[in-house]
Amino acid sequence: MSNKKSIVDIPTVNKIARLARLEIPEKNKQNLTNDLNNILEFVAQLNEVDTSNVEPLASVTGHKLPLRSDEVTDGNIEELVLKNAPESSSGFFVVPKVIE
Repeated sequence: MSNKKSIVDIPTVNKIARLARLEIPEKNKQNLTNDLNNILEFVAQLNEVDTSNVEPLASVTGHKLPLRSDEVTDGNIEELVLKNAPESSSGFFVVPKVIE
């Protein structure tokens, strides 16, 4: 990493972890902080690339994939999926309230 100012520090990692409901061991926080700063630095480098004369594209080959019709289904695996839930009710996962 260059000597640019770090954007992410350990308090920021703590806040992100709290918001994402993740428990990050103290010994991993510095490495995670470094990794996040490296990622953000790389994204900043990508933002510096002049793409004003580059035509946006969705496929490099120009071929379009055939689309299928949208059909709403339950996947026929509701019982299998809900079997993994600690608690379910009326076909839905029951989770703790996270917004007060």
